[in-house]
Amino acid sequence: MSESPHILVVEDDRDISRLVGRYLRENDCRVSFAADGREMDECLAASRIDLVVLDVMLPGEDGLSLCRRLRARSHLPVVMLTAKGDELDRIIGIEMGADDYLAKPFNPRELLARIRAVLRRTSLAAVSAGEAGARLMTFQGWQLNAVTRTLHDPQGSLVTLTSAEFDLLQALCERSGMILSRDQLLDLTQGRSASAFERSVDILISRIRRKIERDPHRPEMIKTVRSGGYVFTPDVARS
Repeated sequence: MSESPHILVVEDDRDISRLVGRYLRENDCRVSFAADGREMDECLAASRIDLVVLDVMLPGEDGLSLCRRLRARSHLPVVMLTAKGDELDRIIGIEMGADDYLAKPFNPRELLARIRAVLRRTSLAAVSAGEAGARLMTFQGWQLNAVTRTLHDPQGSLVTLTSAEFDLLQALCERSGMILSRDQLLDLTQGRSASAFERSVDILISRIRRKIERDPHRPEMIKTVRSGGYVFTPDVARS
């Protein structure tokens, strides 16, 4: 990003908030804080936020509920924090729409690396309309714009995707007809970060299918290859 990213840390533990805030500020980030969902809403209404670091265990409305609510109304990137580090908790966080997940205790340097990676994936390129047209992929009436990071259905309606969903669908479209393993998809979309695990691909595929397939339970566009991974079957036109 061309300017310092504005990070909102939603965490009720003041010691953690101070530690995270100090480290992020030392590394060219602007930081705001919220201790619960109400304060988070107030901060989002008052400021332009680039990413939310969201704790799961919060007073009142918990972090998973807040993440689901954020995802229902915006594409704002979310990195979740939790004291629980098992795989089930990570799966739930991803299902709620989180872009990444970090278990406590954590190293602030790792959190910063996760934040930067998510921001790189979600930042929009400042290009002309002509350049944008060269990054348009069309399949079965659907249009995926790699510059504006938007998806429109055959009727022209905007379909909301999280940044992780968009990255995965883009990787599939760019390699239509190729069988891609879960490891390959993780490499293409998440860079094999420490939080990346094969189950996250399955969750994201399931969410994308619900948005683009006529029958998500009998997918025609994103097919599962036994012991192989996934293959995107439509012909993709690029312009």
